[in-house]
Amino acid sequence: MKKFSLAPAALTASAVIAGCAMLTSDSGMLDWGRVPTHTLTLFYPAQSSYQWLRSADHPGASMVAQGTSCVTCHNGQEEKLGNKLVRANPLEPTPVAGKNGVLKLNMQVAYDAENAYFRFQWKTQGDMPGDAYPVYRFDGKDWRPYGAPRLHPAARKGEQPAIYEDRLSMMIDDGSVPGFANQGCWLTCHRGERDMPQQPTTATVLANPLYAAIKRNDVRKYLPSTRTDEAASWENGKSVAEIDKIKAAGAFLDLIQWRAHRSNPVGMADDGYVLEWRNFDAGRNPFVSNMNAKMRQPVYMYDAAKVGVRALTDATMRRAGTALIVGENTVAFDPNAGWKAGDLLPQYYLSRSGASGSAADNKTAKGVWKGSTWTVEWARPLNLANADDKALREGRVYNFGFAVHDDNITSRGHQISFPVTVGFGAKATIEATRLK
Repeated sequence: MKKFSLAPAALTASAVIAGCAMLTSDSGMLDWGRVPTHTLTLFYPAQSSYQWLRSADHPGASMVAQGTSCVTCHNGQEEKLGNKLVRANPLEPTPVAGKNGVLKLNMQVAYDAENAYFRFQWKTQGDMPGDAYPVYRFDGKDWRPYGAPRLHPAARKGEQPAIYEDRLSMMIDDGSVPGFANQGCWLTCHRGERDMPQQPTTATVLANPLYAAIKRNDVRKYLPSTRTDEAASWENGKSVAEIDKIKAAGAFLDLIQWRAHRSNPVGMADDGYVLEWRNFDAGRNPFVSNMNAKMRQPVYMYDAAKVGVRALTDATMRRAGTALIVGENTVAFDPNAGWKAGDLLPQYYLSRSGASGSAADNKTAKGVWKGSTWTVEWARPLNLANADDKALREGRVYNFGFAVHDDNITSRGHQISFPVTVGFGAKATIEATRLK
C-alpha cells in the first residue's frame, strides 16, 4: 500500500489555475501591492439576535427601535464586546473553552470592467488549516454521520470528535433591505435558529406551514420582512406567494461563502441569499452530498491507486487535502471492498465542472494557508442579472457584512463585522481600486 497522501496536486495545478491566474500577483495581472489594505475587527456575537436587540435586556433597545446604527454606540468597541461575549455571560450560557473573541480581517478590494476582486487575510486560531469536515463512519453495518462542530452538544460531551471547515462569508445589500445598513447581520439572526435560544425540535419545524411549504426541517437565517409579527418570530411566516413578491422586488441579501473544505479545493465559493431562509442560488453547488439515500451508502470513495487508501480513519480525518474531488481522487463506491468498522468517507464530494447556474457564479476563489494565516483571493463578476444575486455595478455603494468561522465551529460561533460600505467608483468607507 502506498504512503497515505490525499493532497490532490493535479487539482491545484489544473482546476484552479485557469480560473485564478488573474488574481495571482506573480502573474502580473493584478498587483495587490497598489491596492490599499483595510483592517476590520470582527468579534464574537454569542447569542445576540434581532429579538434581543429589541428586548429590555439590551440597554440600547429604544435606539434600535428608532433605526439607530449599532456603531452609534459601539464604534471601536469590537474588541471589548468580543472578549466579553466569548466568556460565560447571559448571552453565552455555554462558552467554548479557548475560543477567540476577536479576529483581525485584512481586506483589499479592486475592480475592472468585468469583476470585483477581493483579497482577505486572517490568522487562524488553530495551528493547521481547518479544511476538514464531518464524515460518514461505517459501524459494521451502516454509514452514519460522524464528527460535529464544537458548539454541537455531541461534540461538547465528547460523543463526537469536534471537526468543521474554516469559512469566510460576505453578506451584501444594495440598499433594498431596510435596516441592514444600520444593524447588519443582526437582521438575519433570530431566536429559534441553530444554537440559539428557543431552538425548536425538528418535528415542530416540520409542522410549521411555511417550513412545510419550503421543505425545511430547521430554522436558519431569515429577514424580518418574511414574518407577520413585529417580533419577526420564526414560526410566523408569510405565505410563499408573499415571499416571492419580496424576492422579485430585490429585497433580499446576497450571502456568498468561501469554504475551506467544500469549495476551496476546486477554486470556488458558493452563492446564496437570505430571505425566508438561508437559501442557495438556482443551479448546482460545487459540493454535493456523498450519500446515496436510496442505497444508504456513499456515492464515491477514494481512488486507492492514486492516494494510497480508499477511506480515512480517526487518525487521518483532519489531515489537509481530504476532499473527495470527482475526476481527481475518486472512484465509484464499491460496497464489496471489504469495509470495516471505523472506516470514514467525506459527507460531500466536489465537482467544479458539475457546478451550474447562478449557484456557480463564484468560479474564482482560492485560499492558501501558510504560517497560521489564510490568504483568500476572490473574483466576483460584475453586473450579474440573476434573480437571486445582488449585482455589483460601477458607480454604486453597497452595505457589506463579513464573517469568519474557524476553530472547528459553525453557526453563531463565528466572528462578525458591523456593516461597512464598499464603493465601486463611489465614495464609501472602503473604496475599491479601479484597475485599467
